[in-house]
Amino acid sequence: MDRSPSARADICIVGAGPAGAIVAARLAETGHDVVVLDAGPRFDLDDRTDQLDAHLRPGVDSAAQSAAENRPTAGDGLWGMGGERDAYTSSGPKGYPLNAARVKGVGGSTLHWQGMVMRLHERDFELDSRHGVGADWPIDYGDLRPYYAEAERELGVAGADDNPFAPPREEPFPLPAFPPSHSDSIFAEACEALELPMHSVPNARNSEPHDGASACVGYGTCKPVCPSGAKYTAERHVARAEAAGARVIDRAPVQRLVHDDAGEQVEAAVYATPDGDEHRQEARAVVLACGGVENVRLLLLSASDEHPDGLANSSDLVGRHFMDHCFAGVGGRIDRPTRQNHVGFNTSECHALYDGEDPLPGVKLEFLNYAGPSPVIDALHAEEWGDALLDSLQDSYGTHLAVGGLVEQFPDAENRITLDRSTTDDHGNPVPEVHWSVGAETRAAIERANEVQRAILAELGADIDWVVGPDETGPAFHHMGTTRMGTDPDESVVAPDCRAHDLDNLWIGGSSVFPTGGAMNPTLTIAALSCRLADRLDAWL
Repeated sequence: MDRSPSARADICIVGAGPAGAIVAARLAETGHDVVVLDAGPRFDLDDRTDQLDAHLRPGVDSAAQSAAENRPTAGDGLWGMGGERDAYTSSGPKGYPLNAARVKGVGGSTLHWQGMVMRLHERDFELDSRHGVGADWPIDYGDLRPYYAEAERELGVAGADDNPFAPPREEPFPLPAFPPSHSDSIFAEACEALELPMHSVPNARNSEPHDGASACVGYGTCKPVCPSGAKYTAERHVARAEAAGARVIDRAPVQRLVHDDAGEQVEAAVYATPDGDEHRQEARAVVLACGGVENVRLLLLSASDEHPDGLANSSDLVGRHFMDHCFAGVGGRIDRPTRQNHVGFNTSECHALYDGEDPLPGVKLEFLNYAGPSPVIDALHAEEWGDALLDSLQDSYGTHLAVGGLVEQFPDAENRITLDRSTTDDHGNPVPEVHWSVGAETRAAIERANEVQRAILAELGADIDWVVGPDETGPAFHHMGTTRMGTDPDESVVAPDCRAHDLDNLWIGGSSVFPTGGAMNPTLTIAALSCRLADRLDAWL
């Protein structure tokens, strides 16, 4: 494709994940000239069944064939992550596996996400005011409430108004909720006895045909690939943006941003192309929307005499307050059919441990529909055949249950993203270094979650065979907080409208602007903030 810069652009957006794609679509549809630059390739929907084969069947996808067809290889992961392009380092008390879940490509991490979308609670915007911990947002739930409704329409969310703990809403979900799974009904017995209300999970996947895509057809492989297209990906908004006249350039990693002589405005994004050339895309405004890690890296790589510590970093907060959600879980076996792995996403959860007067981090309990082995993968990878294989599958499949949970991390300035100048990527740039730890408050909340999870399985008479607790916890790969919003330029990176304090035409989208992360999956809040950012930027232009 033609990867030369556009002669004229109102907005240059860096990143074609959900934040960048939503902003691009909305601004292109209002008549602005939009250019989107993404570091990774486009992935063709027609290749999704081949990717599913590569995930399920050993040896089905050869590297040579994939290279010839410009598809990711099974060895590199279904979405092509890894190697020098995606190098990073990790330091601190706990290692961080950055490449385990991110995707560089048109669509971003929505290409392989699980698709759960819930609103933050009112307490999440007022954590310091209510409990004296964390931080307050410069906006409250009421400010974002209409944009949450817009975001649910933009993503095509299936849900039901049955959550007694959820914040107030103004209209029904766009699509009906998915029904509870078979294993949800088993959990319901225990939760009723323990007075833990269960409720449906809002999902950004079609429960009925919607937006040109079919209803979910039950492949059960939502992570890492949805072959049917029923699950939302940012490719939908990319298509809308292009239909409205936007240019979306793939395999165009931005190397740095350059500003005017005064250091007050960004003039251009300098990007590389596969042929080895560099180009300048000039624009009246620039929107960074390439994630909580790469947003930071690009700002730091763009240091200049006027901004020696990196762009938008007069507060020394670019990269600081890196947050994620930690996982807590308990699983085991039960002597009754569970029908696990029929559904590749959660249909029920519980927010009973979330609100209240307790200053501990919030916990969202999840009733997992995919605990235990997958019979398809086990069968395809087995070394036994016939009756022996059947006996093994009958012993291992449909006997497992698990309760998971996302646990909040409070912002900590020492959890941060920096540059590792001793290691470089395929363009010779320093790679991101992730310094991550799990604080005492989060550990206490994980222990609390484990206690409740054990009680649920004990009520069912399950034999517990695994626990993920404070020492074994890992991240959910929700990168938040590294360019936090606020009203004071000394205490934040962007203003409440997501515009950088230090450069008046630089805007930052995505979860990096979150002052706190709650325990809710962040994508709906990313989408709501993106709708709001687009409105503010449209008015500014």
